[in-house]
Amino acid sequence: MTQARTRRDAFRIAGLSAAGLALAACGVQGKKAAPPKADAVKEFWAKQTKHGRVVFANWPEYMPENQAPLKKFQQATGISYEYKEVIQENAEFFGKADPVLRAGQSLGFDIVVMTNGVQLQHMIDLGYVTALDHSQMPNFLANVGDKYKDRAYDPGNVYTMPYTSGVTGIAYNTKYVKDEPKSIEALFDPKYKGRVGMMSDAQEIANFGMFALGLDPEKSTEADWQKAGAKLKAQRDAGIVRKYYDQSYIDAVSKGDVWISMAWSGDVFQRQLAGEPVKFVVPEEGGTIWTDNMLIPKNAANPLDALILMDYLYQPAVAAELDEFIQYVTPVPAVQDLLRENAAKAKGEAKKSLEEMVDSPLMFPSEADYAKLRTYTKLTTKQEQVFNPIFQSITQA
Repeated sequence: MTQARTRRDAFRIAGLSAAGLALAACGVQGKKAAPPKADAVKEFWAKQTKHGRVVFANWPEYMPENQAPLKKFQQATGISYEYKEVIQENAEFFGKADPVLRAGQSLGFDIVVMTNGVQLQHMIDLGYVTALDHSQMPNFLANVGDKYKDRAYDPGNVYTMPYTSGVTGIAYNTKYVKDEPKSIEALFDPKYKGRVGMMSDAQEIANFGMFALGLDPEKSTEADWQKAGAKLKAQRDAGIVRKYYDQSYIDAVSKGDVWISMAWSGDVFQRQLAGEPVKFVVPEEGGTIWTDNMLIPKNAANPLDALILMDYLYQPAVAAELDEFIQYVTPVPAVQDLLRENAAKAKGEAKKSLEEMVDSPLMFPSEADYAKLRTYTKLTTKQEQVFNPIFQSITQA
Protein backbone atom coordinates (compact mmCIF):
# COMPACT_ATOMS: atom_id res chain seq x y z
CA MET A 1 0.00 0.00 0.00
CA THR A 2 2.87 2.37 0.72
CA GLN A 3 5.40 1.38 -1.92
CA ALA A 4 6.48 4.12 -4.32
CA ARG A 5 4.94 3.66 -7.74
CA THR A 6 5.64 5.34 -11.05
CA ARG A 7 2.30 5.30 -12.85
CA ARG A 8 3.18 8.77 -14.19
CA ASP A 9 6.53 7.55 -15.50
CA ALA A 10 5.44 7.77 -19.11
CA PHE A 11 2.98 10.54 -18.38
CA ARG A 12 2.84 13.50 -20.73
CA ILE A 13 -0.35 15.48 -20.22
CA ALA A 14 -0.28 17.07 -23.62
CA GLY A 15 1.96 14.56 -25.38
CA LEU A 16 4.16 17.39 -26.62
CA SER A 17 7.27 15.39 -27.41
CA ALA A 18 8.34 15.40 -31.05
CA ALA A 19 6.78 11.97 -31.49
CA GLY A 20 3.64 13.11 -29.72
CA LEU A 21 3.31 16.12 -31.96
CA ALA A 22 3.63 13.97 -35.04
CA LEU A 23 0.93 11.64 -33.79
CA ALA A 24 -1.32 14.50 -32.78
CA ALA A 25 -0.86 16.22 -36.10
CA CYS A 26 -2.14 13.20 -37.96
CA GLY A 27 -5.13 13.00 -35.68
CA VAL A 28 -6.70 16.43 -35.95
CA GLN A 29 -7.35 16.75 -39.65
CA GLY A 30 -10.96 15.57 -39.45
CA LYS A 31 -13.99 17.81 -39.32
CA LYS A 32 -14.97 18.93 -35.84
CA ALA A 33 -18.06 17.07 -34.71
CA ALA A 34 -21.20 18.94 -33.75
CA PRO A 35 -22.22 18.82 -30.06
CA PRO A 36 -24.59 15.93 -29.33
CA LYS A 37 -28.30 16.68 -29.41
CA ALA A 38 -30.30 15.51 -26.41
CA ASP A 39 -32.76 13.56 -28.54
CA ALA A 40 -29.96 11.74 -30.35
CA VAL A 41 -28.28 10.80 -27.07
CA LYS A 42 -31.57 9.55 -25.64
CA GLU A 43 -32.27 7.56 -28.80
CA PHE A 44 -28.80 5.96 -28.78
CA TRP A 45 -29.06 4.77 -25.18
CA ALA A 46 -32.62 3.54 -25.62
CA LYS A 47 -31.27 1.00 -28.11
CA GLN A 48 -28.51 -0.31 -25.85
CA THR A 49 -28.79 -3.60 -23.97
CA LYS A 50 -26.59 -5.27 -21.39
CA HIS A 51 -24.25 -7.81 -23.00
CA GLY A 52 -22.68 -9.16 -19.82
CA ARG A 53 -19.08 -8.15 -20.55
CA VAL A 54 -16.90 -5.07 -20.57
CA VAL A 55 -13.31 -4.34 -21.64
CA PHE A 56 -11.56 -1.66 -19.56
CA ALA A 57 -8.35 0.03 -20.82
CA ASN A 58 -6.41 1.92 -18.16
CA TRP A 59 -2.96 3.13 -17.11
CA PRO A 60 -0.60 0.93 -15.06
CA GLU A 61 -0.93 0.99 -11.26
CA TYR A 62 -4.49 2.29 -11.31
CA MET A 63 -6.19 -0.82 -9.95
CA PRO A 64 -5.28 -3.03 -6.96
CA GLU A 65 -3.28 -6.01 -8.13
CA ASN A 66 -5.98 -8.43 -6.99
CA GLN A 67 -8.55 -6.39 -8.99
CA ALA A 68 -10.94 -6.70 -6.04
CA PRO A 69 -13.17 -3.76 -7.08
CA LEU A 70 -13.72 -5.35 -10.50
CA LYS A 71 -14.32 -8.80 -9.05
CA LYS A 72 -16.96 -7.35 -6.72
CA PHE A 73 -18.52 -5.58 -9.70
CA GLN A 74 -18.76 -8.87 -11.57
CA GLN A 75 -20.38 -10.54 -8.57
CA ALA A 76 -22.85 -7.70 -8.09
CA THR A 77 -23.91 -7.26 -11.72
CA GLY A 78 -23.11 -10.50 -13.52
CA ILE A 79 -21.02 -8.52 -16.01
CA SER A 80 -17.64 -10.12 -16.68
CA TYR A 81 -14.64 -7.89 -17.28
CA GLU A 82 -11.34 -7.73 -19.07
CA TYR A 83 -8.91 -5.24 -17.57
CA LYS A 84 -5.95 -4.11 -19.66
CA GLU A 85 -3.13 -1.77 -18.59
CA VAL A 86 -2.43 -0.64 -22.15
CA ILE A 87 -2.35 3.15 -21.86
CA GLN A 88 1.18 4.43 -21.31
CA GLU A 89 1.02 7.90 -22.84
CA ASN A 90 -1.84 10.05 -24.13
CA ALA A 91 -0.31 11.03 -27.48
CA GLU A 92 0.78 7.49 -28.25
CA PHE A 93 -2.66 6.12 -27.44
CA PHE A 94 -4.42 8.79 -29.48
CA GLY A 95 -2.09 8.22 -32.42
CA LYS A 96 -3.07 4.55 -32.50
CA ALA A 97 -6.77 5.15 -31.83
CA ASP A 98 -7.33 7.92 -34.37
CA PRO A 99 -7.16 5.90 -37.63
CA VAL A 100 -9.29 3.14 -36.14
CA LEU A 101 -12.02 5.48 -34.91
CA ARG A 102 -11.81 7.59 -38.06
CA ALA A 103 -12.55 4.45 -40.08
CA GLY A 104 -15.65 3.79 -37.99
CA GLN A 105 -14.20 0.73 -36.30
CA SER A 106 -14.07 -0.31 -32.64
CA LEU A 107 -10.93 0.06 -30.54
CA GLY A 108 -11.79 -3.18 -28.77
CA PHE A 109 -12.21 -1.27 -25.50
CA ASP A 110 -15.48 -0.22 -23.87
CA ILE A 111 -13.87 2.13 -21.33
CA VAL A 112 -10.74 4.19 -21.90
CA VAL A 113 -8.98 6.45 -19.39
CA MET A 114 -7.38 9.64 -20.74
CA THR A 115 -5.94 12.74 -19.11
CA ASN A 116 -7.48 16.13 -19.75
CA GLY A 117 -5.39 17.95 -22.34
CA VAL A 118 -4.83 18.12 -26.07
CA GLN A 119 -5.54 14.49 -26.93
CA LEU A 120 -8.74 14.24 -24.92
CA GLN A 121 -9.91 17.46 -26.53
CA HIS A 122 -9.24 15.99 -29.97
CA MET A 123 -11.16 12.83 -29.05
CA ILE A 124 -14.19 14.92 -28.10
CA ASP A 125 -13.93 17.41 -30.97
CA LEU A 126 -13.66 14.67 -33.59
CA GLY A 127 -16.73 12.85 -32.28
CA TYR A 128 -14.76 9.86 -31.01
CA VAL A 129 -16.43 9.80 -27.57
CA THR A 130 -19.94 8.60 -26.74
CA ALA A 131 -22.12 11.12 -24.90
CA LEU A 132 -23.19 9.68 -21.52
CA ASP A 133 -26.73 8.96 -20.34
CA HIS A 134 -26.98 10.79 -17.01
CA SER A 135 -30.25 9.03 -16.20
CA GLN A 136 -28.22 5.83 -15.77
CA MET A 137 -25.53 7.36 -13.55
CA PRO A 138 -27.14 7.44 -10.05
CA ASN A 139 -23.93 6.79 -8.09
CA PHE A 140 -22.04 9.45 -10.03
CA LEU A 141 -24.75 12.05 -9.58
CA ALA A 142 -25.10 11.29 -5.86
CA ASN A 143 -21.43 11.05 -4.91
CA VAL A 144 -19.20 13.07 -7.26
CA GLY A 145 -17.68 16.17 -5.68
CA ASP A 146 -18.78 19.60 -6.87
CA LYS A 147 -15.26 20.27 -8.16
CA TYR A 148 -15.64 17.42 -10.67
CA LYS A 149 -19.13 18.13 -12.01
CA ASP A 150 -18.34 20.86 -14.47
CA ARG A 151 -14.71 20.79 -15.57
CA ALA A 152 -13.57 23.25 -18.23
CA TYR A 153 -12.59 20.47 -20.63
CA ASP A 154 -16.00 18.75 -20.38
CA PRO A 155 -18.69 21.10 -19.03
CA GLY A 156 -21.52 19.15 -17.46
CA ASN A 157 -19.69 15.81 -17.76
CA VAL A 158 -21.25 15.21 -21.15
CA TYR A 159 -18.54 12.73 -22.15
CA THR A 160 -16.42 11.85 -19.14
CA MET A 161 -16.39 10.72 -15.52
CA PRO A 162 -13.22 11.53 -13.54
CA TYR A 163 -11.26 8.48 -12.39
CA THR A 164 -8.58 10.20 -10.31
CA SER A 165 -6.83 13.56 -10.14
CA GLY A 166 -3.51 14.99 -9.09
CA VAL A 167 -1.96 18.38 -8.46
CA THR A 168 1.14 19.97 -9.92
CA GLY A 169 2.79 22.17 -7.31
CA ILE A 170 6.20 22.56 -5.69
CA ALA A 171 8.26 19.87 -3.96
CA TYR A 172 11.28 20.71 -1.85
CA ASN A 173 13.97 18.86 0.07
CA THR A 174 13.68 19.76 3.74
CA LYS A 175 17.41 19.24 4.32
CA TYR A 176 18.28 22.17 2.08
CA VAL A 177 15.15 24.34 2.08
CA LYS A 178 14.25 25.18 5.67
CA ASP A 179 11.44 27.66 5.10
CA GLU A 180 8.39 26.47 3.19
CA PRO A 181 8.44 28.09 -0.27
CA LYS A 182 4.94 29.55 -0.36
CA SER A 183 5.38 31.52 -3.57
CA ILE A 184 6.01 30.23 -7.07
CA GLU A 185 8.77 32.84 -7.22
CA ALA A 186 10.92 30.39 -5.25
CA LEU A 187 11.41 28.54 -8.54
CA PHE A 188 12.84 31.72 -10.03
CA ASP A 189 14.95 32.74 -7.00
CA PRO A 190 18.69 33.18 -7.80
CA LYS A 191 19.59 31.80 -4.36
CA TYR A 192 18.59 28.36 -5.72
CA LYS A 193 20.62 28.78 -8.88
CA GLY A 194 21.39 25.39 -10.41
CA ARG A 195 19.17 23.63 -7.85
CA VAL A 196 15.74 24.14 -9.40
CA GLY A 197 13.88 21.44 -11.30
CA MET A 198 11.27 22.30 -13.92
CA MET A 199 9.10 19.92 -15.94
CA SER A 200 9.79 19.18 -19.57
CA ASP A 201 6.11 19.08 -20.52
CA ALA A 202 5.10 22.24 -22.38
CA GLN A 203 1.67 22.65 -20.83
CA GLU A 204 3.03 22.08 -17.34
CA ILE A 205 5.70 24.77 -17.51
CA ALA A 206 3.36 27.09 -19.43
CA ASN A 207 0.95 27.02 -16.51
CA PHE A 208 3.67 27.83 -14.00
CA GLY A 209 5.02 30.63 -16.18
CA MET A 210 1.53 32.11 -16.28
CA PHE A 211 0.93 31.60 -12.55
CA ALA A 212 4.14 33.49 -11.86
CA LEU A 213 2.73 36.45 -13.79
CA GLY A 214 -0.66 36.32 -12.10
CA LEU A 215 -2.38 34.93 -15.20
CA ASP A 216 -5.11 32.29 -15.33
CA PRO A 217 -4.15 29.58 -17.87
CA GLU A 218 -7.79 28.68 -18.48
CA LYS A 219 -8.46 32.22 -19.74
CA SER A 220 -5.07 32.91 -21.32
CA THR A 221 -4.34 34.49 -24.69
CA GLU A 222 -1.44 34.29 -27.12
CA ALA A 223 -0.03 37.47 -25.57
CA ASP A 224 -0.08 35.72 -22.17
CA TRP A 225 1.79 32.74 -23.59
CA GLN A 226 4.47 35.01 -24.98
CA LYS A 227 4.89 36.74 -21.60
CA ALA A 228 5.09 33.40 -19.78
CA GLY A 229 7.60 32.12 -22.32
CA ALA A 230 9.80 35.17 -21.75
CA LYS A 231 9.62 34.65 -17.96
CA LEU A 232 10.65 31.00 -18.29
CA LYS A 233 13.39 31.76 -20.79
CA ALA A 234 14.90 34.32 -18.43
CA GLN A 235 14.85 31.70 -15.66
CA ARG A 236 16.68 29.24 -17.91
CA ASP A 237 19.21 31.75 -19.23
CA ALA A 238 20.08 32.84 -15.69
CA GLY A 239 21.19 29.28 -14.92
CA ILE A 240 18.55 28.82 -12.24
CA VAL A 241 17.19 25.59 -13.75
CA ARG A 242 19.35 22.52 -13.27
CA LYS A 243 17.27 20.38 -15.63
CA TYR A 244 13.86 20.00 -17.29
CA TYR A 245 12.59 16.70 -15.91
CA ASP A 246 10.05 14.00 -16.62
CA GLN A 247 9.23 11.58 -13.79
CA SER A 248 12.87 11.53 -12.69
CA TYR A 249 12.51 14.88 -10.91
CA ILE A 250 11.31 13.10 -7.75
CA ASP A 251 14.56 11.17 -7.39
CA ALA A 252 16.52 14.38 -7.92
CA VAL A 253 14.60 16.13 -5.14
CA SER A 254 14.91 13.19 -2.75
CA LYS A 255 18.67 12.94 -3.32
CA GLY A 256 19.24 16.69 -3.10
CA ASP A 257 20.43 17.04 -6.69
CA VAL A 258 17.76 19.72 -6.88
CA TRP A 259 16.43 21.39 -3.77
CA ILE A 260 13.14 22.63 -5.14
CA SER A 261 11.13 21.54 -8.15
CA MET A 262 7.80 21.45 -9.93
CA ALA A 263 6.18 18.23 -8.76
CA TRP A 264 3.16 15.94 -8.88
CA SER A 265 1.35 15.48 -5.59
CA GLY A 266 1.11 11.68 -5.69
CA ASP A 267 4.84 11.25 -6.23
CA VAL A 268 5.66 13.38 -3.21
CA PHE A 269 3.10 11.69 -1.00
CA GLN A 270 4.49 8.25 -1.77
CA ARG A 271 8.02 9.45 -0.93
CA GLN A 272 6.75 10.94 2.32
CA LEU A 273 5.22 7.60 3.28
CA ALA A 274 8.63 6.07 2.59
CA GLY A 275 10.21 8.55 5.04
CA GLU A 276 12.13 10.64 2.51
CA PRO A 277 12.86 14.35 3.25
CA VAL A 278 10.40 15.88 0.78
CA LYS A 279 7.39 18.12 1.16
CA PHE A 280 4.80 19.50 -1.24
CA VAL A 281 3.07 22.86 -1.41
CA VAL A 282 0.55 24.51 -3.71
CA PRO A 283 2.04 27.96 -4.31
CA GLU A 284 0.03 31.06 -3.43
CA GLU A 285 -0.23 32.07 -7.08
CA GLY A 286 -1.77 28.78 -8.14
CA GLY A 287 -1.19 25.16 -9.06
CA THR A 288 -2.43 22.82 -11.75
CA ILE A 289 -5.05 20.13 -11.30
CA TRP A 290 -5.12 17.35 -13.87
CA THR A 291 -7.67 14.58 -14.13
CA ASP A 292 -7.63 11.13 -15.68
CA ASN A 293 -11.10 10.51 -17.06
CA MET A 294 -13.16 7.46 -17.97
CA LEU A 295 -14.90 7.64 -21.34
CA ILE A 296 -16.70 5.31 -23.74
CA PRO A 297 -15.11 5.43 -27.21
CA LYS A 298 -17.25 5.58 -30.30
CA ASN A 299 -18.33 2.16 -31.64
CA ALA A 300 -17.63 0.41 -28.33
CA ALA A 301 -19.14 -3.08 -28.37
CA ASN A 302 -20.63 -2.89 -24.87
CA PRO A 303 -21.52 0.71 -24.04
CA LEU A 304 -24.26 -0.04 -21.50
CA ASP A 305 -22.05 -2.48 -19.59
CA ALA A 306 -19.33 0.19 -19.64
CA LEU A 307 -21.66 2.84 -18.25
CA ILE A 308 -22.78 0.49 -15.49
CA LEU A 309 -19.15 -0.16 -14.47
CA MET A 310 -18.17 3.52 -14.60
CA ASP A 311 -21.10 4.41 -12.36
CA TYR A 312 -20.40 1.47 -10.02
CA LEU A 313 -16.95 2.90 -9.26
CA TYR A 314 -18.65 5.98 -7.79
CA GLN A 315 -19.99 4.07 -4.80
CA PRO A 316 -18.03 5.54 -1.86
CA ALA A 317 -16.82 2.16 -0.56
CA VAL A 318 -15.53 1.20 -4.00
CA ALA A 319 -13.95 4.60 -4.56
CA ALA A 320 -12.26 4.34 -1.15
CA GLU A 321 -10.75 0.97 -2.04
CA LEU A 322 -9.39 2.43 -5.27
CA ASP A 323 -8.01 5.58 -3.63
CA GLU A 324 -6.27 3.67 -0.86
CA PHE A 325 -4.27 1.95 -3.59
CA ILE A 326 -3.84 4.80 -6.10
CA GLN A 327 -3.05 7.52 -3.51
CA TYR A 328 -4.04 10.46 -5.70
CA VAL A 329 -7.07 12.75 -5.41
CA THR A 330 -10.44 11.00 -5.55
CA PRO A 331 -13.48 12.66 -7.16
CA VAL A 332 -15.65 11.21 -4.35
CA PRO A 333 -15.42 13.36 -1.17
CA ALA A 334 -17.03 10.68 1.03
CA VAL A 335 -13.87 8.60 0.64
CA GLN A 336 -12.06 10.67 3.26
CA ASP A 337 -14.51 9.72 6.03
CA LEU A 338 -14.47 6.06 4.97
CA LEU A 339 -10.68 5.94 5.12
CA ARG A 340 -10.86 7.62 8.52
CA GLU A 341 -13.20 4.87 9.71
CA ASN A 342 -10.86 2.23 8.30
CA ALA A 343 -7.92 3.85 10.10
CA ALA A 344 -9.78 3.70 13.41
CA LYS A 345 -10.19 -0.06 13.00
CA ALA A 346 -6.68 -0.77 11.70
CA LYS A 347 -3.51 -1.46 13.67
CA GLY A 348 0.22 -0.95 13.28
CA GLU A 349 1.66 0.24 9.98
CA ALA A 350 -1.68 -0.07 8.21
CA LYS A 351 -3.25 2.30 10.73
CA LYS A 352 -0.39 4.79 10.40
CA SER A 353 -0.56 4.76 6.60
CA LEU A 354 -4.31 5.27 6.55
CA GLU A 355 -4.09 8.14 9.02
CA GLU A 356 -1.44 9.82 6.87
CA MET A 357 -3.66 9.43 3.81
CA VAL A 358 -6.70 10.90 5.54
CA ASP A 359 -4.76 13.92 6.79
CA SER A 360 -2.80 14.55 3.60
CA PRO A 361 -3.71 17.59 1.46
CA LEU A 362 -2.02 15.70 -1.38
CA MET A 363 -4.93 13.24 -1.41
CA PHE A 364 -7.59 15.56 -0.02
CA PRO A 365 -6.83 19.16 -1.00
CA SER A 366 -8.33 21.87 1.17
CA GLU A 367 -10.90 24.33 -0.12
CA ALA A 368 -8.13 26.94 -0.08
CA ASP A 369 -5.97 24.71 -2.27
CA TYR A 370 -8.80 23.98 -4.68
CA ALA A 371 -9.44 27.70 -5.03
CA LYS A 372 -5.90 28.11 -6.35
CA LEU A 373 -6.01 25.21 -8.81
CA ARG A 374 -6.50 25.59 -12.53
CA THR A 375 -6.40 23.18 -15.46
CA TYR A 376 -4.65 23.66 -18.81
CA THR A 377 -5.19 26.15 -21.58
CA LYS A 378 -7.83 24.83 -23.97
CA LEU A 379 -6.25 24.94 -27.44
CA THR A 380 -7.60 24.71 -30.94
CA THR A 381 -5.42 23.00 -33.54
CA LYS A 382 -4.41 26.41 -34.87
CA GLN A 383 -3.53 27.65 -31.38
CA GLU A 384 -1.38 24.57 -30.71
CA GLN A 385 0.86 25.63 -33.58
CA VAL A 386 1.57 28.87 -31.73
CA PHE A 387 1.56 27.58 -28.15
CA ASN A 388 3.80 24.53 -28.52
CA PRO A 389 6.87 26.20 -30.05
CA ILE A 390 6.90 28.94 -27.39
CA PHE A 391 7.41 26.49 -24.56
CA GLN A 392 9.20 23.67 -26.37
CA SER A 393 11.89 26.14 -27.36
CA ILE A 394 12.64 26.56 -23.66
CA THR A 395 12.83 22.92 -22.59
CA GLN A 396 14.43 21.53 -25.74
CA ALA A 397 17.06 24.20 -26.31
